[in-house]
Amino acid sequence: MNVLVTGANGQLGTEIREVSAGSRNRYLFSDVISYPGAETLHLDITNQDAVRLVCESEQVDVIVNCAGYTNVDKAEDEPAMAELLNSVAVGNLAKVAADRGATFIHISTDYVFQGDRPEPCREDWPTFPLGVYGSTKLSGEKEIEKSGCGSILFRTAWLYSPYGKNFVKTIRQLTAERPSIKVVFDQIGTPTYARDLAKVIVNIIDNNLLNNTGIYHYSNEGAVSWYDFAKAICELSGHACDVQPCHTEEFPSKARRPRFSVLDKSKVKQVFGIEIPYWRDSLKECIQKIENK
Repeated sequence: MNVLVTGANGQLGTEIREVSAGSRNRYLFSDVISYPGAETLHLDITNQDAVRLVCESEQVDVIVNCAGYTNVDKAEDEPAMAELLNSVAVGNLAKVAADRGATFIHISTDYVFQGDRPEPCREDWPTFPLGVYGSTKLSGEKEIEKSGCGSILFRTAWLYSPYGKNFVKTIRQLTAERPSIKVVFDQIGTPTYARDLAKVIVNIIDNNLLNNTGIYHYSNEGAVSWYDFAKAICELSGHACDVQPCHTEEFPSKARRPRFSVLDKSKVKQVFGIEIPYWRDSLKECIQKIENK
């Protein structure tokens, strides 16, 4: 099969590139920006004609969309750009996939939920985004449904990796430079090591499990606050920084965030027969990889 991966230079796209290196399928990686020396196809996913041309010329069977607008606070100031990347572009990819009979694998977020219930969010729960980012990601989900394409949609959370900008790398830098930091303790979720999700996606493609369409939740196992996550990052990095808890109200931000957005992974484990690593084990693996780079 021919697999088009968009957002190839981001966290998840980079991990998919590494994980799929020995695949018998042909993976074609694309991004809006082409870097010198990188084997990456320049593709503007906001242009449906451009998407269609590439998918037809490369005979694409599966589209994996790792692209998106992910700056939660900045989205409040740039709603049009967030909508363009998280909804319009998704609709373009989904429509082309539908026309080709290709499978569309897309990444959404826990931020489509309000996060006001103290139990893990299931796929069939009502959605109620609190900000522009979550609203535009939900709009993208609706575009996929409207297109009628065969799709596998993963809602994930707190994504991190050795690549790009993310919470793990930020906290490692801060705890290395400062004697103390404060991190909110009253927002609960589960981190996701991008490599773990990449392995699931590549496994689904390479084992031709694409008929299992629908919405799935995927993050690492367990539940943790941002504070506890930061404490673990500091400890596993060998830093001496004093990480202190604080309330959300002490750090006002433009975007409201769900207070409890742990994802229920029962469905993805049952349908695809996978085991999901515990969040701290995956964090340790990622930090070791960062330190060995």
